[in-house]
Amino acid sequence: MSRAMNINAERADVIETCARLNTPISAIEPLLSGGTRVVMMNGDDAETVRKAFKSKLLVGAVTRNRWVRNG
Repeated sequence: MSRAMNINAERADVIETCARLNTPISAIEPLLSGGTRVVMMNGDDAETVRKAFKSKLLVGAVTRNRWVRNG
């Protein structure tokens, strides 16, 4: 199972929920198409967050921000 998921929720809501569930975030970014992409540290934490956001999980294609390396 993937550690990454796309959620129809604001970044702050995802961060707050993950903190409450004690599930550390590896990476997080807002989606251009709306919502938040989050990557958890491990598969067990990802499953916990999926269950918490089950009705808000985005399926299908989403538009992500273009990643640019600084430096």
